[in-house]
Amino acid sequence: MSDIDVFVVLSNDIDVDLFGRLDLFHQRLELQFPTRAGRIELAYIVQTALQTFKNQRSPIAVISPGEPFNSKDAGIDWLINWYIIRAQSLICYGPHPHALIAPISQAEFRTAVRNQVGEWREWVVHTRDSRPYQAYAILTMCRALYAWVNGTQASKIVAARWAMPCYPTQATHIRAALDWRTRYRDVVADPANSYPNAVAMVEFAVAMMNE
Repeated sequence: MSDIDVFVVLSNDIDVDLFGRLDLFHQRLELQFPTRAGRIELAYIVQTALQTFKNQRSPIAVISPGEPFNSKDAGIDWLINWYIIRAQSLICYGPHPHALIAPISQAEFRTAVRNQVGEWREWVVHTRDSRPYQAYAILTMCRALYAWVNGTQASKIVAARWAMPCYPTQATHIRAALDWRTRYRDVVADPANSYPNAVAMVEFAVAMMNE
C-alpha cells in the first residue's frame, strides 16, 4: 500500500514548457505501469528554495496519490520532509542532501512534528466516512509519536509496533488500525463506529506532545 517518494532538486525553476513536459512524462509513466497509477509521488523544487525555506515560500511541482501533477508553494511547512531527506534518504543521483538543504536541528524537527499533529485536530473530521483514512490517521499519529520521542522517522508499521507497548492505553486503537489497513477494501464496516478511535488517537498524541 505504500508508495515511493522521489524528490528532484533543480538548478532552475520550472517554467511553463518544462511543467508541460513533466506532466506528459507522468501521464505516460502511469500508462506504462498501470498498477502504480495514482501511487506515484514526486516533487520538484529549485535548489535555492532549500536554503531559504525557513523564511520564505517557493514554488514546488508535485504529483501524489489523489492529485494530478500541480504547482504549489512550499516553506517551513515542508521542514519535516527536508529533515527526513537530509537524514534518511537514498541518493539516486547527485550530491548529498546536506549540500543542498539548509541545516535543520532535531528541536526544529520535533517542533514541526508537534505542529503537524496539532493540525490533525481539524483534519481528522475528514476521516469520518472512511475507515481506511481513519487507519491512516491513527498510524500517522504513531509515526509522529515515534518521531517526537526518537528524533527520527519510521514507517507507519514500525512506529505502530513500537507505540503499542509504549502506550498500552492506545494499543487497541492501534491494533485495529493495522487490521483496517490490511482490510481496506472492506466496504461492510461502518466508519461511523470507528471514527471515535481516530479522534481519540489524535487527541492522545496532541496531549503527549504538550505535557
